[in-house]
Amino acid sequence: MNTPEFPLPAADRLRIVLVGTQHPGNIGAAARALKTMGLARLVLVAPEQFPAEEASRRAAGADDLLADARVVATLAEGVADCRYVLGCTARSRRVQLEEFEPRQAAARAVTMAAQGEVAMVFGRERTGLTNEELQLCHAAVHIPANPEYSSLNLAAAVQVLAYELRLALRGQASSPAPESRHPDDAPASHAQLEGFFAQLGQTLDEIDFHKGRTPDSAMRKLRRLFLRADLSEQEVRLLRGVLADAQRMARLADGRT
Repeated sequence: MNTPEFPLPAADRLRIVLVGTQHPGNIGAAARALKTMGLARLVLVAPEQFPAEEASRRAAGADDLLADARVVATLAEGVADCRYVLGCTARSRRVQLEEFEPRQAAARAVTMAAQGEVAMVFGRERTGLTNEELQLCHAAVHIPANPEYSSLNLAAAVQVLAYELRLALRGQASSPAPESRHPDDAPASHAQLEGFFAQLGQTLDEIDFHKGRTPDSAMRKLRRLFLRADLSEQEVRLLRGVLADAQRMARLADGRT
């Protein structure tokens, strides 16, 4: 919901997503962290215990955020309508993503929110986000904590990013409104991009692009390439049309229909 403090639509389009949270108290504490920074949208992906009395107790007055929290089964479902997704990670992973520190990430998130929905994703308390979940993100966020003791509580990490989002929103509120994109140039949603990536993977298999090699490495690189391209809905439709023709020709060459 927009507030007088943040009159621009960006605040409405920012969501915090918690994946597989194990302790309900952390959900409540995260809700409190969001509310103190003027944010209101919370998405819970397969929480182990929710709703829970401990979550309400730790929310300390942010019960409205818990009541409005959206609960979904998978991260893909939780970010399907997003045009930009940031994944918070405590350590380097095999998934190579552009990496931001919190202030950079918040500025990027608020800028992208002028064009559509944006999610900032936090993983499980013990293990964080999986490589597969990070592959659903456009970029990663890393909090540069003390390297000798870098373990941050989940709610503390949410508080750091929520504070940086607040600063970025306040800065945007005092700046000229960005130019809106032309309707024909509307950004592709996360679900549209995932549909494209699925078809791309199928097409590469059908034309035997991998030549017996594991497809994972090539697909990771192609995902990064297309995510950096900031594709529009129209561009995704064009690319999927090209892939459909390639699939049709491959099937004809194999004698299939």
